Amino acid sequence: MKNLVILGGGYGGMKILSELLPNHLPEDVRITLVDRVPYHCLKTEYYALAAGTVSDKELRVSFPDHPQLEIKYGEVTGIEKENNKVLLKDSEPISYDDLIIGLGCEDKYHGVPGADQYTFSIQSIEKSRRTYSVLNNLGPGSVVGIVGAGLSGVELASELSESRGDLKIKLFDRGKHILPAFPDRLSKYVENWFQKNNVEIINNSNITKVEENLLYNHDEPIPCDVIVWTAGIQANKVVRELGEEMDRSGRLIITPRHHLPNDEHVFVLGDCASLPHAPSAQLAEGQAEQIVEVLKKRWNGEEPPAEFPTIKLKGVLGSLGKKHGFGMMADRAITGRVARLLKSGVLWLYKYHNG
Repeated sequence: MKNLVILGGGYGGMKILSELLPNHLPEDVRITLVDRVPYHCLKTEYYALAAGTVSDKELRVSFPDHPQLEIKYGEVTGIEKENNKVLLKDSEPISYDDLIIGLGCEDKYHGVPGADQYTFSIQSIEKSRRTYSVLNNLGPGSVVGIVGAGLSGVELASELSESRGDLKIKLFDRGKHILPAFPDRLSKYVENWFQKNNVEIINNSNITKVEENLLYNHDEPIPCDVIVWTAGIQANKVVRELGEEMDRSGRLIITPRHHLPNDEHVFVLGDCASLPHAPSAQLAEGQAEQIVEVLKKRWNGEEPPAEFPTIKLKGVLGSLGKKHGFGMMADRAITGRVARLLKSGVLWLYKYHNG
């Protein structure tokens, strides 16, 4: 019996399962899924959990139930490629024939002293819960500093401004305009929305140090009751310590078939893989479809494709609270209620299809 081990039940891991189960997994193959929590989490919505506008339960999707699927709850501490084993904290190692690494990402602090110690995060369900707790226990007039004005920072700031209109929210951005990956029109639309909703944007910022309740911008101290870090990500620590070739973000270099160059049985998925596009749920799902094709060919004794078509992304959607949004769909900028409705629809369809 061959064992396909999937590390991480994120968007890519879930897509692997949906492509193989219930009817496309050979009888001589079983799947072991390893995750720290007993359900799939909608990571793209962690900002809303932290802001207190959705409940924890709304962000959970059950893993599938199948006789050839074993779900192992635990924390991965290492991978022994030479022995084909995955090491787990407080548990026996798991042997694999094929391994899919989809362990996700962690915050990247860019060497800023104190950032890892004195800031809160929305990179995992556990950290988002903790961030929710501290944000929603703040008194009126408290100052919240959000470092990083990419998609995560913008969505958190907007949702928190609706959830807690009594707070003073400061959004720190390194550039001249927020959302640098989007067209200027979208950036200006979001900036105008923040201005109307009393969120202060601090452009051209450079966070040099973080202390307890104190954020240093260009070495100038700014008191904050809570500081949330959304200023960059890097691959999971287990991936960074694997000893394989990586890019500058600690993501593993992979072949066109999505496996390591020196091991065709170890695939890398999502935030852990070095790819031309920025990490996203869509990208992880596109990878998952192609990895499943490679596995199926091999299980049938056939040669997999040497390469695959470029993964096409449908677009990016962001929210500004519950009524407004922004995004790019087929290279077209959209703003306002339509963008927010589209995002809500995409989320509903995902939960309905997988739940």
